[in-house]
Amino acid sequence: MNRAIKPFLRAVFALALFASFVSIEAQQPEAPFTRTEEMIPMRDGVKLHTFIYTPTKTTEKLPILFLRTPYGTGDMTPAQLAGALSELTADGYIIVNQDIRGRFKSEGQFMMLRQPRDPKDKNAIDESTDAYDTIEYLLKNTSNNGRVGMAGTSYGAWLTVMAGLDPHPALKASVPAASPADMWIGDDFHHNGAFRLSYGLEYTYMMESSKEITNTANLVNKDDVYQWYLDLGPLANADAKYFKKALPTWNDFVNHPDYDAFWKRQGFAPWLNRVTVPTLNVAGWWDQEDFYGPITIYQLLERHDTEHKNFLVVGPWNHGGWSRSDGRKLGPVDFGSETSVYYRKEVMAKFLAHYLKDKPDPNLPEALTFRTGDNQWVRNDAWPPKRNVAERSLYFQEKGGLSFEAPASKKAPAFDSYVSDPANPVPYRKRPIPLKTGWTTWQINDQRFAAERPDVLSWQTEILTDDVIVSGKITANLFASTSGTDSDWIVKLIDVYPENYSADPTMSGYELMIAGDVLRGRYRNSLEKPEPIPANSVQQYKIGFPANDHVFKKGHRIMVQVQSSWFPLIDRNPQKFVPNIFLANESDFQQATQRIYRSGKQASNITLPVRAAAR
Repeated sequence: MNRAIKPFLRAVFALALFASFVSIEAQQPEAPFTRTEEMIPMRDGVKLHTFIYTPTKTTEKLPILFLRTPYGTGDMTPAQLAGALSELTADGYIIVNQDIRGRFKSEGQFMMLRQPRDPKDKNAIDESTDAYDTIEYLLKNTSNNGRVGMAGTSYGAWLTVMAGLDPHPALKASVPAASPADMWIGDDFHHNGAFRLSYGLEYTYMMESSKEITNTANLVNKDDVYQWYLDLGPLANADAKYFKKALPTWNDFVNHPDYDAFWKRQGFAPWLNRVTVPTLNVAGWWDQEDFYGPITIYQLLERHDTEHKNFLVVGPWNHGGWSRSDGRKLGPVDFGSETSVYYRKEVMAKFLAHYLKDKPDPNLPEALTFRTGDNQWVRNDAWPPKRNVAERSLYFQEKGGLSFEAPASKKAPAFDSYVSDPANPVPYRKRPIPLKTGWTTWQINDQRFAAERPDVLSWQTEILTDDVIVSGKITANLFASTSGTDSDWIVKLIDVYPENYSADPTMSGYELMIAGDVLRGRYRNSLEKPEPIPANSVQQYKIGFPANDHVFKKGHRIMVQVQSSWFPLIDRNPQKFVPNIFLANESDFQQATQRIYRSGKQASNITLPVRAAAR
């Protein structure tokens, strides 16, 4: 939803859609645009603030590229716009940038992720009707070729998908990048029932404390946010100390802790029942905010894609990385080529030009994925891949081993254990955790800091003698017990670099997280109906990861880590079952002894979609 965008919020064009804002005017000081500023009326009389940038040096009628944002359109000059969208400027588009309802200079009331309207109510409005009404106005009030494309990142991508639910007939192309699809199951606010604390609290405060952007440093003012959140105590203190029930989205968190009708209606699953517009879904392997979303949207639309208009592209990016940099590196990890530049020029620009300007078909595959490890783009005729892929399980072994061989049965169940203490939760990255830096790249941080803790268990393979290509959906199967009556289970799949890595000595021994996610134990049997975990009873927990395409190279190792806290990325589980963790008391939080079983029918493992190597 775009906590990553905060450094750009005071800059122009806060969507950060396609390019970096660095030295924009130096890149292209003489932009061929004229700008007009409009208040465009909606069907209910509310007017939305909109900038329209029209190319001045053209004789052809051009398509419209329509961008909507809750982060403020900014007072972007024509020269700045041309620099920010350099890959598209040469092709020629009328570019429209709009503040959504209730934000910045637009009239009306803002509602976070406004739910789709009841189609039976002819007077109802939602983001789809606002997009429709704006397109209708633009077609009548600009000189255009009758075609419109929409694009956006994060919240802007969600707005783009919303516009496609009941699209204007002129909407001919859609590029949603990192759109959330379900805010309870796998996107910004929750993952499998666990609340994403630092993001959810800070984003809600940032967006709903005023009509514009509120600086989160006004609230979270510590150099180490881990300590600030620990000092905050139970989640109920956020309202008691700061919010006073004034933030609607925080109230929703408190009032809807489970996967009820509120969250289901807000998710896209009930609504994406047809492909209305050619759609290019964009995702990044290390997107810490919305990776579940674009994969899910693609899969929901794919069920109905009879005309081959639904596509997926996934690159080695963090949230928005496809637009902000050249994509050669993410943190210390080098991918060997400018992956973001390739996407913007060869994929996104050509996709839009084909559907909006009748340029040649870019011949996109069903899914274009960048296979990390091998560092190459791969064309897939289906996603997840169906050919040459077989599921293989890596089993947890004694003495921290990990193997494709299932462990033998034993008379007494074998297990490893640790004590999880809510008063000393595992940090999601190495402390101190500053408020304003490091959020965009924490997923590629070296995980050796976590392995040093006694409340994190690690298992790893021997040194690989062949490449292991993992392409598709990974599933962790934990057999575990807790002395408490509720628990979080976090599983991380890690690529361990050789101890002496000659290709880049700075990466020697590096532990690179390839996949990681959390399951709140109370939801192990049902997302809708939480239930206590029987204390000291072995239960099975399944944790699915949306997608991966990675090669664990010969000479590397594969590691799995398991822990029960990930703070303050995820809120602390009391480890005692309470009806609503948002209302838990300090006395509800307790230590728990966790056991991970690894023998017989209780052999914990992680199932990988292993792709056969090309011969």
